[in-house]
Amino acid sequence: MNLPILYSFRRCPYAMRARMALILASKKCELREIVLKNKPDEMLQISAKGTVPVLELPNEVLDESLDIISWAMQTHPESVHICSTKEKLMSESLIQLFDSKFKYHLDRYKYASRYEADSSKHQEECKNILENLELKIDPCPWIFGEKVSLLDISILPFIRQCKIANPKWFFNQNFIKVIALLDFFEVSDLFIGAMKKFDLWDPQNPNGSLFP
Repeated sequence: MNLPILYSFRRCPYAMRARMALILASKKCELREIVLKNKPDEMLQISAKGTVPVLELPNEVLDESLDIISWAMQTHPESVHICSTKEKLMSESLIQLFDSKFKYHLDRYKYASRYEADSSKHQEECKNILENLELKIDPCPWIFGEKVSLLDISILPFIRQCKIANPKWFFNQNFIKVIALLDFFEVSDLFIGAMKKFDLWDPQNPNGSLFP
């Protein structure tokens, strides 16, 4: 049985949310764990971008995490919270915000020397975005209630990165609901399953790992 092939890097937030979508949709694939400093030619030949995740399907290649999520959810939309029109608009707006503005400031907060940036300035911008998110959500335990949503899996990996950058600072902030949401996320079966460790893929022994 030929399975879709997923090129992934465990700690990458984009790959993380793609793996969660595959879990939620019960989509089996062959996972090829890579390191970004040594990208395999097999991946670069199908996606010149050189970023993960990359999902190789029989007739197409998806190399954007949101496209992978959309593909996975086509057959299992009921596995996540079905958004109302208002919730859908909110989700789309917040995902776009985190993928662009929040990620921009997060990178320069975490890797200030690489970007020759003022870390404290970009930390403050991340804080502002999270404080605004605090005003928009009331998790119970996920953003829209008892069932995980695409918004949850799309933005929480980035919020987690922000926490990891400076946990003491993060937990001293006033986004109490955001912190509670992240705490719940990090102990969920979904997150634990998505973060399972796999051996590095070896092109000389091409069979990847079965996932999920």
